[in-house]
Amino acid sequence: MEKPFDIVIHGGVVITVNDDSDIIADGLICIRGNRLERIDTCSGTAPLPPAVKTIDARGMIVLPGLVNTHTHTPMTLFRGLADDLPLQQWLEEHIFPAESRHIHPEAVEIGALLACAEMILSGTTTCCDGYFLEDCVARAVLQSGMRAVLGQGVIDMPAPGVPDAADNIAAAERFIARWRNASSRVQPSVFCHAPYTCSSTTLQAAKKSADKAGVRFQIHAAETRTEKERLAEGHSSPVKVLDRLGLLDAGTLLVHCVWLDEGDVEIIAESGAAVAHCPESNMKLASGIAPVIELLAAGVPVGLGTDGCASNNNLDLLQEMDTAAKLHKVHRMDPTAADAATVLRMATSTAATAVGLGKEIGSLAFGKKADLILLDARQPHLIPMYHPISQVVYAAKGSDVHTSIIDGRVVMENRRLSTLNLEQILDRANELGRKIRRTDA
Repeated sequence: MEKPFDIVIHGGVVITVNDDSDIIADGLICIRGNRLERIDTCSGTAPLPPAVKTIDARGMIVLPGLVNTHTHTPMTLFRGLADDLPLQQWLEEHIFPAESRHIHPEAVEIGALLACAEMILSGTTTCCDGYFLEDCVARAVLQSGMRAVLGQGVIDMPAPGVPDAADNIAAAERFIARWRNASSRVQPSVFCHAPYTCSSTTLQAAKKSADKAGVRFQIHAAETRTEKERLAEGHSSPVKVLDRLGLLDAGTLLVHCVWLDEGDVEIIAESGAAVAHCPESNMKLASGIAPVIELLAAGVPVGLGTDGCASNNNLDLLQEMDTAAKLHKVHRMDPTAADAATVLRMATSTAATAVGLGKEIGSLAFGKKADLILLDARQPHLIPMYHPISQVVYAAKGSDVHTSIIDGRVVMENRRLSTLNLEQILDRANELGRKIRRTDA
């Protein structure tokens, strides 16, 4: 007798995002443990395979869980704190001072839990995060059931949890040692803040530590015109500086890459580095528009990210897809640019590759981890449906996510979180917000 599957999902429109871009109109997905064991078409006459849990997905769209390639999860606590400002003023006059006053282990934990709840509720199952006191973020991720690549922050100034800047590399190494084998859902990494806040010595030492441990090296790069001018007095580009320092390779994730000079796209492509594209944050801070179409054409893995809530101001990756597609169309005056299928990959399979998890997640294929979401397509803004991928990219909202399965576990069903006490998180976040408001808002 056939052993029951743990979960069987049937009847939904399945967008696999696999190598053949298969879409199954009446899909069947079977999960055993934390792996996808069968992706097929439902037979109208055959009984469903036996399962511990069966999910009727008729009227729903089933797709891989979304992968957010750049977040600062604890910064949910700074959502709306300082809006309508350029990046450097925003950072130096508002965010850095607020962090020095209010970022401590409890705040990081609550901010990260709030972020995890927001991401799960809007379809994100994996994030690539960079911040300080990242142990607290890791614990929040484990509690939520999410998957994450987590970068302990490195910066040449005192930071939360690292009061002595000289200890920043060692702190990152200790973080990696604590988490590299702690959970299959948490991958530690190193997150250097930026070339203008880290010396060349720090950058090279951080990259050396990441390479030695075999983990991702994340860094903000070429985000603004001011960064470019500060770094090289206008005579070079941040990408060329990082390249000369030996920091660009297949283990590197460059965040933003807005201000690229001639030859920078080729340098990134030849190095094998990936890029995290955060269009809404770049738009809100008026940082510019990254040359995503050129990067993709050169073969660079470009994944979508939201950035932190202080500069977006949400973590809704479905909304980010819609923005990304439309931004690049109007920027190039080309309606075929950033087509829906490409943008969906930027939030799933290509994003997974960008954060180093492409072999495990990002598409619905036999043997991959069971990270997937179900969208309730019986919504006025989703009917009728002619092209499922276009419907997801241009019409779906985060609030349409009905069910989220991560690592073979149902973490949300019918929009109810099973892993987190949402009301308690909201109350604690509001309490911290009142303290922040007294000094910084």
